[in-house]
Amino acid sequence: MFDSHAHFHHTHDPAPIIQRAVDAGVTRILAVGGSPELEKGALRAQAAAPENVLLALGLDRDQAGKIGKDDLSSFASRLASLKCCALGETGLDYHHAPETRVPQLALFAEMTALARNRGLPLIIHTREADDDTLAVLDEGFAQSPARGVVHCFTGNIPFARKCLDRGLHISLSGIVTFRNADTLREVAAYVPMDRLLIETDSPFLAPVPLRGKTNEPAFLPHVAECVAQCRKIPAPLLATVTRANAEELFR
Repeated sequence: MFDSHAHFHHTHDPAPIIQRAVDAGVTRILAVGGSPELEKGALRAQAAAPENVLLALGLDRDQAGKIGKDDLSSFASRLASLKCCALGETGLDYHHAPETRVPQLALFAEMTALARNRGLPLIIHTREADDDTLAVLDEGFAQSPARGVVHCFTGNIPFARKCLDRGLHISLSGIVTFRNADTLREVAAYVPMDRLLIETDSPFLAPVPLRGKTNEPAFLPHVAECVAQCRKIPAPLLATVTRANAEELFR
């Protein structure tokens, strides 16, 4: 299996976490940045197990308003010097900080342009910002289809359709296993197989039956099993297809 989104900022020794993932059949993990703290964790994980861990770096919505042109230039230089297979995570979140909407939009536009210019897929976070997310993508990729994934998708089928129409993949996390996630399970059954990814978003959002625990990539089989049930297919097939999709997207 391929965990298409995991964070490692909460540990200074990611090796045991990665080993437990491998033992559980999760042999590819995308370690994702988004802030200085998340970036350090992703770099530690990639250094600990380069044969299993891929790297994505970005500047996420909580950095909006905190960084200037020099910071953006420094980030672009790091992105060029490191072997990143994606830019992210980045995006918009109006749930926690709606007052930063304007700087969030500006930063997301910068990240979208950088991803396009570097030929990297985008890892997109969006919460309570669907229309603005689509507007930034439409402007940034006006001349070509968008490449990327809406990670930890929490929307409905109409929003999923709009993302798919723009060429994006959709990734489902442990939220799909939650008792009140019927709408998301409908999305899990709806997304075309060749656009579907799975993730843990660890250390957050541990799936049922492990709610309350610190999430980790080893828990991904629970997500795979739930999504497979939604699609009425065997879990090993779901695992194989989503791994192939991730490998194609992240090259």
